[in-house]
Amino acid sequence: MSTRLEPQRAEPSAGVVQLTYREAIGTALEHELAADPTVLLMGEDVATAGGVFKTNEGLPEKFGLERIRNTPICENGFLGVALGMSVTGLRPVVEIMFSDFLPTAADALVNELPKFRFMSGGQCTVPVTVRSIGGATGRFGTQHSATGESWYIGLPGLKVATAATPAGAYSVLRAAIRDDDPVLFFEHKGLYGRKGQVMLGDDAIARIGEAAVLREGTDVTVVSTLLMADRSVTAAEALADDGISVEVVELRWLRPLDYDAIVASVEKTGRLLVVEEQVHAGGWGATVISELVQRGVPMGRPATLSLPDDILIAYAPELEDAIIPSVEAIAGQIRSVVEG
Repeated sequence: MSTRLEPQRAEPSAGVVQLTYREAIGTALEHELAADPTVLLMGEDVATAGGVFKTNEGLPEKFGLERIRNTPICENGFLGVALGMSVTGLRPVVEIMFSDFLPTAADALVNELPKFRFMSGGQCTVPVTVRSIGGATGRFGTQHSATGESWYIGLPGLKVATAATPAGAYSVLRAAIRDDDPVLFFEHKGLYGRKGQVMLGDDAIARIGEAAVLREGTDVTVVSTLLMADRSVTAAEALADDGISVEVVELRWLRPLDYDAIVASVEKTGRLLVVEEQVHAGGWGATVISELVQRGVPMGRPATLSLPDDILIAYAPELEDAIIPSVEAIAGQIRSVVEG
């Protein structure tokens, strides 16, 4: 017997507020939980002391433990449960504590969620949002520092989203929760303390597959995600004093990927730099460059800045900082692209 509940969406309070990235995540969850009784949050320790990264503070008290549910340490198991919930009328949001743990849920994430709608002949929707928390700078070592953003972009039926700003975190997460297909949403733990202006309300909900231009420029296009987008903006602002005009495009969706926004920017600047917090091989950056080459977009010689191919992220702060592209390294690579 179906447990389907009819959603009764209510417009949350709208307006522009100053929020941290962490608060923007929590506010997006609160607004969707309040707007739709079919939405629930589940994962390891999500209902304990605001969650491991404090993104869920106040949610158990406001919505109860039926809708904010702690799970056992069994990612493939509770993601499979979320699938069952979604095809019987619920809209589960599943938190994976570290992106490195996504492979432990590989069967559900690769072989079940993206394929279930197709295998049912379109009879079932699968509105599951998987929040995956990744990225370095937290001194968590090699098993807890991957972004994971390119691992699943080759799977038809699964959307892949990211957020680099508080505004993006709020708008993209709300869009992901409302989508009727599974969405893998990446947060970066190195961004949780960042502050920014956030437009609240239903009008702020992101459009699926749409990139964001974080900073306009004319000399070079930098395409990036997550912490690298944040650092790229900082590098661009520093280079402005030297007369170098940098356009920063944030890819908020890696599947579907907004090639039109990238093409428009690169056709304007004539130069491209891809900045990734991952190895370049097999990643979204290589995919972007391949697509632009196939489209014949003039861009000089495209450049990349990414993690070393054969070095893992260390616990030692000095080693971690040396591996992850810094603001200074990004600025240097931009200068090389423009002047070279």
